[in-house]
Amino acid sequence: MAVRHRLVQASPRAVWAVLADPESYVRWVVGPCEVTPQRGRWPEVGATIHYEMPVGPARLSNETVVRRCEEGSVLELEAKAGPLGTGRIALELRPWGDDCLIFVDEHPLRGPGGALHNTAVELFIHLRHRAMLARLAHLCEERDGRKPRGAAHTRPEAGHA
Repeated sequence: MAVRHRLVQASPRAVWAVLADPESYVRWVVGPCEVTPQRGRWPEVGATIHYEMPVGPARLSNETVVRRCEEGSVLELEAKAGPLGTGRIALELRPWGDDCLIFVDEHPLRGPGGALHNTAVELFIHLRHRAMLARLAHLCEERDGRKPRGAAHTRPEAGHA
């Protein structure tokens, strides 16, 4: 099971605002393009978004469905990957001081994806999560308007220490 976490220097409210915005989906999820809301109101249970996934010269038509939503803290999605089957992606937000700790847990549910699930696939998912969480963190920190820790400080004026 691929589980990863990341501390984001943004409030849980700012992180949830990004997750609740279907238009931002292509900015933080690795792979999809041209996202279109289909049914329901994202991220309410049962809401869906449709998107294209480029695979070489071809484009797969996929859909993601909200299966569980606890506003502000939990979002569980079922991603339908055409002939490969479906996967469960769970995102959990936890306040961590002024920041937000995000956990992502993904595993196959249906179809051949589950039968093909092995260590190599697990490694691929971990690498994808690393990139996805970095994108999500950047987007959330940008929207929250907070200066990330460790950013360069301005120099004090001459004569002041």
